[in-house]
Amino acid sequence: MRFIIFSFAALFLFIASSCQSPITPAAQPEKIATQTCDYLQYTTNDAVQAGGIHMVKLKEGYQVWTKRIGNSPTMKVLLLHGGPAGTHELMIAFESFFPQANIELYQYDQLGSYHSDQPDDMSLWTIERFVEEVEQVRIDLGLDSTNFFLLGQSWGGILAMEYALKYQQNIKGLIISNMTADFDKYEAYNNKLRAELPKDVLDTLSYYESREQFQNLRYLDLMYKEFYKKHICRLEPWPEPVDRSFSHFNQVVYEYMQGPSEFVPGGILKGWSVWNRLKELTVPTLMIGAKYDSMNPAEMEEMSKLVQNGSYLYCSNGSHLCQWDDQKVYMDGVIGWIKSVDGR
Repeated sequence: MRFIIFSFAALFLFIASSCQSPITPAAQPEKIATQTCDYLQYTTNDAVQAGGIHMVKLKEGYQVWTKRIGNSPTMKVLLLHGGPAGTHELMIAFESFFPQANIELYQYDQLGSYHSDQPDDMSLWTIERFVEEVEQVRIDLGLDSTNFFLLGQSWGGILAMEYALKYQQNIKGLIISNMTADFDKYEAYNNKLRAELPKDVLDTLSYYESREQFQNLRYLDLMYKEFYKKHICRLEPWPEPVDRSFSHFNQVVYEYMQGPSEFVPGGILKGWSVWNRLKELTVPTLMIGAKYDSMNPAEMEEMSKLVQNGSYLYCSNGSHLCQWDDQKVYMDGVIGWIKSVDGR
């Protein structure tokens, strides 16, 4: 897990001309120009402005890192990164697309992640506590059911589903990207993909796994070349923010929650499932799957039919990080869906 159609170019030129050039009332009404320029008028709840960065203080006394970009009264998206204990850097690609669409964006490093506090307290790493953390972040940022879109990718998808099942009254739209609603299904599909590897690779992986040498450089190199480059991110080379995020993972939290390896899931998430509860979700929901994902895309499509108000986006050239390796399909689909929900 670690790891409405419109023209973006035309919209970018429109923003530039609206905010920087004189406007003739006949060509571009003042009201539209003001709304467009207002996208650039945003601050955080801090005396000193730091490029949208704001630390949210949690009830436990710790702080988590957030970053705001833009100003939209009806479309505000909070991103939940993967991992567990990955970073917002996996989601940086959204910064190249959401501003042109006038969508207010919030990056966020969850507790234990690189840019937030990283306490040495294993009791903190539970799904239930993370759900309450998201709720505290939502309140602090002033998001509500008139504007709040929640997008979770991979582990962030688990967190987003759990949050929505408890707090969907606070959400305007929910997006689950590259995550099945059942950990056993994830494990079974990973085993299927593993079985497709060459025998010599399987033998070597099994050798190190039997000795619990999951950080052995040979094991990590094989995982990267034979699995990650096929099913996590298919770009060559990987985008710098993806590499950076992987270098920032909190391995202790990751292993405690997920297990020591993609192929040896065994943390506290093992056995997790909300598959039979998806029918409780009434909020508009978009499920995203990808052809080469380490999650079965057919399950994401089925999940879109199990929720009461679901849609499905399929990335035919993407893998687990299809916000990177099938970027146009992914971003066009997500932005189009957000705008369709906003226009209801």
